[in-house]
Amino acid sequence: MRRSERLKIIKEIISSKKISSQEELLNELLKKGYNITQSTVSRDLNYLRVAKIRNYLNEEYYTVERNLYEGKSIDPEKFRSKLKGSVVSVKRAGNIIVIKTFAGEAQGTAAIIDGMNFVEILGTVAGDDTVICIIDGAENAEKMLILMNGQL
Repeated sequence: MRRSERLKIIKEIISSKKISSQEELLNELLKKGYNITQSTVSRDLNYLRVAKIRNYLNEEYYTVERNLYEGKSIDPEKFRSKLKGSVVSVKRAGNIIVIKTFAGEAQGTAAIIDGMNFVEILGTVAGDDTVICIIDGAENAEKMLILMNGQL
């Protein structure tokens, strides 16, 4: 099997299913008749610049999206701690979440939110005491609102 063919299949699998580990990916490849090693999959994922993202249910899975925060993912406990220690209120306006923080805490809060790699959050903008999160839709905005308020 040629590398280009294998890379194409890996992208198709990751785009069509929530794959959260290299072992799951290997199993999916095997189902399609491709018997490759874990080290080859690891190199392929690195080459494709695949990253893990997390949704509002805290499920992690691979994506080939290129606009992620360097593919890094913040520990959920650090997320909880930052929200609990810095956030005053969280409100929703359509597909936008407005987070009020203590003075000087907005940029750090936005960085933690960005680092969580929530697939539903398109981006954040932070001032001194306010963070605006742009969500990919009103339904997901409601889910993110519930998640964030649950951390306070």
